[in-house]
Amino acid sequence: MVDRTMKKRIAMICGLSRVALVVTMGCLQSPPHEPPPKAVIATNAAPNAIGPYSQAIKVGDMLFCSGQIPINPETGDIVRGPIEAQTRQVLDNLGAVLTEAGMDYTDVVSVSVFIADMDNFNRINQVYAEYFMERPPARCAVEVSRLPKDVEIEISIIAVKTQ
Repeated sequence: MVDRTMKKRIAMICGLSRVALVVTMGCLQSPPHEPPPKAVIATNAAPNAIGPYSQAIKVGDMLFCSGQIPINPETGDIVRGPIEAQTRQVLDNLGAVLTEAGMDYTDVVSVSVFIADMDNFNRINQVYAEYFMERPPARCAVEVSRLPKDVEIEISIIAVKTQ
């Protein structure tokens, strides 16, 4: 079992990795005097945000998707049951946001997975591999003590449209 200090260190490393990616991609993307446009991405094919945040923000060719939890966008209900079904719903929700932004899973460069029980790690990976079959993105997975609405999984992504 990973202690609380180790969890905090892992979360901090994941966060710093994402910041490094953003800085690197931002430097490569456009001259410093021309900031890329920022747009809110929203779709009814994914659940509405459950707080004061956007489903995603697109800045130039980069997409920053907020964490998705297993909510069925048609009913608004939490998907309970096997972790595989919950993971599939989360990844389908993220896919809908990617589609709205003109992207797909091949554009994803970074994934953060937050899991309530690390014993589900292998079962989550089985579903995850169905969505990221070739050249999977960088990823971190962190066990957390609690997630919104007491779900068992939350996933956020960063994507870059390269052509």
